[in-house]
Amino acid sequence: MGSPPPSTVSFSVTSNPQMAGPRTDNSAIEVIDLYKRYGDLAAVQGISLIVAPGETFGFLGPNGAGKSTTIKMLCTLVVPTSGTAHVAGYDVVTERNEVRRRIGLVFQDTTLDDYLTAEENLRFHADLYGVPRVAVKIRLQQVMEMVGLWDRRKSEVKTFSGGMKRRLEIGRGLLHAPRVLFLDEPTVGLDPQTRSHIWNYIHGLRKREDITIFLTTHYMDEAENCDRIAIIDNGQIVAVDTPEALKASIGKDRVEIQTDNNIDAIAALKDRFGLDATESEGAITFHVNGGEQFVPLLFSEFLIPIRSVRVARPTLDDVFMNYTGRTIRDAEASAGERMSTNPWMRARNRR
Repeated sequence: MGSPPPSTVSFSVTSNPQMAGPRTDNSAIEVIDLYKRYGDLAAVQGISLIVAPGETFGFLGPNGAGKSTTIKMLCTLVVPTSGTAHVAGYDVVTERNEVRRRIGLVFQDTTLDDYLTAEENLRFHADLYGVPRVAVKIRLQQVMEMVGLWDRRKSEVKTFSGGMKRRLEIGRGLLHAPRVLFLDEPTVGLDPQTRSHIWNYIHGLRKREDITIFLTTHYMDEAENCDRIAIIDNGQIVAVDTPEALKASIGKDRVEIQTDNNIDAIAALKDRFGLDATESEGAITFHVNGGEQFVPLLFSEFLIPIRSVRVARPTLDDVFMNYTGRTIRDAEASAGERMSTNPWMRARNRR
């Protein structure tokens, strides 16, 4: 990847001495009873959470659940309707400039200038954030080598692939040495291999930068990379814990079957075995202790023909279903229907 990475350069941005000082509690992000309403639509409904310094914290939920609205409030781009939030010790409403100096943000959609080179994009960002000129050259090389783009620094961004652009945006978000990096759906639209590479860079940058990462995602496999995750649905947090603890809280195996009559099969599972089953994407899903031992019993006592059966250990999708009663895909579909029938949201999306 070229020459060895340069030594770490640190710098600070002079803040307004009249601004209130940071909170002294040991949290990178603190949110208490945060709401955001757009007319009659409650996009975020009273969420509360604490993110520790150095933590990779994931916000897992379907599209339309309130993830992006939350991240916009924490980054001072949207004013909360009510509640409080502090990032890096500063209030996101009354101390917006202090918050902005201490955060990096990577949006879902690219905001790079395609007609500038990678280096020019980063230098423009450094000017906006007031990075001391003596630090820019070394810091620029440091972050571009970190994301594997130092050799392409003179190339115009329009020649980059989607994965390269995403890596460059992550590097740009780190250029001014933020304390908290926000990643809003960092791998959306990328192929699985590129998504894996992006996560390798994210893991590496946290070790090198001693930074807190707050990210949103609707990919279950991505949430596995987080220290802790909060599951959000319909603007509310329904569970918060480590991925392993959340899966362990389910305890039961997931059994998925396909039949010729799913409606009757769901009723039969309830009547014969006392199981609550749900249907999604043409298959019936339910949870039992010892799934492999239950399957022979199912085939011997179930009167409706079973075309296929699959048993799996609990996943985060099972966790989501356990707390919300539906899969994340079904939740996204219902959220899309709500947005398509809401005149205010249609008008807002056209803007």
